[in-house]
Amino acid sequence: MSPFLLTRTLPVDATGAALRADVLSGLTRHPKTLPPKWFYDARGSELFEEITRLPEYYPTRAEREILQARAEEIAAASGARTVIELGSGSSEKTRHLLDVLPELHSYVPVDVSESALTGAAESLLVEHPGLSVHALIADFTGGLALPGTPGPRLVVFLGGTIGNLLPEERAGFLRSVRSLLSPGDALLLGTDLVKDEETLVAAYDDAAGVTAAFNKNVLSVVNRELGADFPLDDFDHLAVWNPRDRWIEMRLRARRALNVKIRELDLVVPFEAGEELRTEVSAKFRREDVREELAAAGMRLTQWWTDSAGRFALSLATAV
Repeated sequence: MSPFLLTRTLPVDATGAALRADVLSGLTRHPKTLPPKWFYDARGSELFEEITRLPEYYPTRAEREILQARAEEIAAASGARTVIELGSGSSEKTRHLLDVLPELHSYVPVDVSESALTGAAESLLVEHPGLSVHALIADFTGGLALPGTPGPRLVVFLGGTIGNLLPEERAGFLRSVRSLLSPGDALLLGTDLVKDEETLVAAYDDAAGVTAAFNKNVLSVVNRELGADFPLDDFDHLAVWNPRDRWIEMRLRARRALNVKIRELDLVVPFEAGEELRTEVSAKFRREDVREELAAAGMRLTQWWTDSAGRFALSLATAV
């Protein structure tokens, strides 16, 4: 069986330190915010998997449709011998690519979850016994030191996750990806596309209330990890389309005035009745937006694929 290497570049206590810093910073500003990465404890990950199966939530199905229909085109255009996946999770969607790259040698999944990396690697090595897997426990937004692997290399960032970054964060992230690319390397980027407000809002405020539970789960994480006393029933889930910035905002609105104690931070956070806490932005793009942001980071858009309904796009970019 091919070797499986696991390298930790995050300190063991990095997640807890980052949570404390984000909560302290986000809940002491106005308006209040929390980053969406804190949705994803075990329960949050289960809820998100449920969301991807909801009729209102199209992005996962649309991206999978593109990968199934265009994987061989993507493979031919990239010629990759190494695939580097940022935020790899279960590596489920990437399998469509790994299965059709004829010269594939190495797969480098990058994620903060050791269990996700190990589980994905075990199943991949059964399916691809000749594959070399070098997993990195790392935060891809903080810069990466990649292992030596043969080129050409394809950096993969799927799921429309880039939309969760604010514009200045996206610019920094894309510059960091550009720094990883050598001549012949490429980036495969998934982006959700601008569409009508009704479709967008429904995708983030489903009739069954699964997204509402997912949104409130961030409060459960803070309660559990930092000894807070957020009363979940006193917050309502909101999904709002922001046409100026072309993004969906997920928010939690306090039903009444209350004070939340966060024991681990020795902090009391007041909420007024009706005050909102922003927990996520999910930017939507047009083709020209993607082209311009890639160009600003030193990359050139070379290929563009969408699903049959034009809801989601995968783009291939190379270093300029």
